[in-house]
Formats: sequence, structure tokens, C-alpha cells
Amino acid sequence: MTDTSDTRPADSGARDPRQSALHRVMRYVPLIAPVLLWAVPCWVLLYAGQHWPLPVTLAGSALFALGLVVMPLAMARGHGRRQQDAAAILGDTLLGTGWVLFTWSVLLGVLLRLALVLAGVGEGQDRARIVTWAVLGVSAVLLVWGYAEARRVPRVRRLDVQLPRLGAGLDGTRIALITDTHYGPLDRARWSARVCETVNTLEADVVCHTGDIADGTAERRRAQAAPLGTVRATRARVYVTGNHEYYSEAQGWVDLMDELGWEPLRNRHLLMERGGDTLVVAGVDDVTAESSGLEGHRAHLDGALSGADPDHPVLLLAHQPKFVDRAAAAGVDLQLSGHTHGGQIWPFHHLVRLDQPALAGLTRHGDRTLLYTSRGTGFWGPPFRVFAPSEITLLVLRSPDRVG
Repeated sequence: MTDTSDTRPADSGARDPRQSALHRVMRYVPLIAPVLLWAVPCWVLLYAGQHWPLPVTLAGSALFALGLVVMPLAMARGHGRRQQDAAAILGDTLLGTGWVLFTWSVLLGVLLRLALVLAGVGEGQDRARIVTWAVLGVSAVLLVWGYAEARRVPRVRRLDVQLPRLGAGLDGTRIALITDTHYGPLDRARWSARVCETVNTLEADVVCHTGDIADGTAERRRAQAAPLGTVRATRARVYVTGNHEYYSEAQGWVDLMDELGWEPLRNRHLLMERGGDTLVVAGVDDVTAESSGLEGHRAHLDGALSGADPDHPVLLLAHQPKFVDRAAAAGVDLQLSGHTHGGQIWPFHHLVRLDQPALAGLTRHGDRTLLYTSRGTGFWGPPFRVFAPSEITLLVLRSPDRVG
């Protein structure tokens, strides 16, 4: 790989003035969401015609009230200035549990009750209690399964991606993608080592990490990130920042990845040459970088592509899928992103789609640009993945001019 661009990002570049619909909604979520998250299941499970004995009603109500009080306090203590890992684990687990209970209280509270009425099953109290046990049963199964899904080593997702401008000499180039590892309060050093072992079995030419390495500073999460130094690639290991780095001293993460032998592509590019053909491998800081206040940190695509031959195909690393609008305008051939987690806990993906143009997989944008969005290798916050499996991705680049 040949580094042909400046080692420091350019300071120019326009700030995107648009505010997404999700950001406008999220402004009010901290006030309303915790109440709804616990009040709705409490009502559906205890007060919607079940007529439970008084001790059951009181005990159940106390549990929901405890969740409503403890969850935000634990999350604030765990993710705020104090960053107490035990509090973060408690708060995040309650958040995931509350979300699953809320979701299935709404769905089964309406759909199952309607089905029971149409089928003529039971009276009002019987139907209400059936709904309660169904919600608790489904939620318990999904939480156990979701926890196992979150903690396992991701399966490898393989796909061929044809790039019309890719020369025949680069046909078969193997790109491994990991992203959103989110090393955090739950110690995942062993998991991290097993992920890296899996990546090494792919015999990739280029291994990419598209950001959100961890929640916490590099110093604090070093042990979990250390296995990244064992990752092997025949040409290069490249990395770009995600938004979570900018919550936790991003420059420390850039420095640690450099120390571990990865190339931080901070608004610059490398050249991969083989068989007389060239691929530009570029990267940009996350779109939140400029608002972080860190000097020199910003998403600057012109700087990343400065000096690159416009006739060469471009592989771009950008943490958030929504950067694809700029990538398409610049004629990028393939953008690799993460950030969405595929929604992580269904049906949260509907909210993600308010903010991002793609949730997961390969999508086309404009005449030339392809976007691959990974569902992520780890998880953020709640240690659950429900109908949004994690992944390690192997993309095999294909040229239309390949022989055979």
C-alpha cells in the first residue's frame, strides 16, 4: 500500500446544516421515554383487566417503579462523568429489558387480545391474563436469546461486490470489515481475541475497522482493544473514527490504533496496486468530529481524495451511512460503514431509518456509488441483539473485466 495523501486532514469543509428528523425527536426522548418504557408494560400486564390479587399488583407495580427510577440514574452514573462500569451494566440491561417489555406489551396487548376476542377464547379477565403471561414469556425468551446473540462471536457474512471501474488486476481483492466493537463496561477481552482470530481466517488483503471501537478512553479499554494488534492483512489494516470515539478522547484511540499497527485514515488515502491496476482506499473522520472541538478533526472528503487519480476506483471508509450523499457526489465507488447496528433490538430499526439512508447490507446511491452498511461486530449499551445479528464481513471485489 502506498500513502499518497497528507498525513493531517485539511481544515476546510462545509458543516452540514441539516438536522435530521431523528435528532429533532431525540430532543424530547430523555424526558418521555423512561416513563413510557415502564408505564405502558405496567398497565398492560397489571391493570388491563387482570384483577390480580392485591399483593401481586402491589409487588408488580413496585418493580416497574423501581425500574423507572433506577434505570436513568444508573445510566447517568455509568455513562456520565463518573463512568462507573457496574452502574452502566445495570442501567443498560434495564434499558434493553424495558424496551423488549414495552414492545411486546404493545404488540401482544393489542394483537393477541384482538385475536382472542375474535376466536371467542375466555372472558375479559382470562384474556387479560393470557396476554400477561404471553408478554412475559415472549420477552423472557427474546432477552435470553438476545443476550446470547450479543455475546457470541459474529458469523462471517460473505458477498461479492462488482465495481465497474475496478481493473482486472484487482479482481478478487478481499476486504474484511469489522465495526462498532464497542468495548465497554462488560469486559470482552476474550471475545475480542476470538473475533480477531476469525478475521485472520479470512486471509484478507485489507482489513477495515469503521469506528466506534469502544465506550471509554483508550487507556481504560486498552486490554479489550489489544487483540486488534494481532489482526493480519496482506496489504493494510485501516481504521476511521466513529462518533463514540468523540465521547472518549478520540485522539487517544487514533494513537492506540496506530500503535497496534493500524493505519488511521484521517481524511487521507492509501493506494493498493496489483496487476497494473490501482484502488484508492480512503477514509474520513466521523461526521460528528468537527463538533467535538478537537483540533484538526472533521469529515473532509476532498482532503481524503486529494492527489488521487480520478480515474481510479475509490473504496471509502466512513462510519455513518449518511455520509454516502457526499460520497456519491464525489463519485466514490464503494463506501463501507457501520453505526446502525442493524437496529440492534427490533423494532428500533424504524428509528434508525429516520436518521440513516440504509440499515444494513448493500445499497446503491446515485449512478455509481455502492454503500455497504454492516450491522456491527459488537453491541452498544443493552447487551442484547434481537432480530439484528452481528457480523464480520468479507467483501470480495469483482472487476467486470476479470478472466474466467
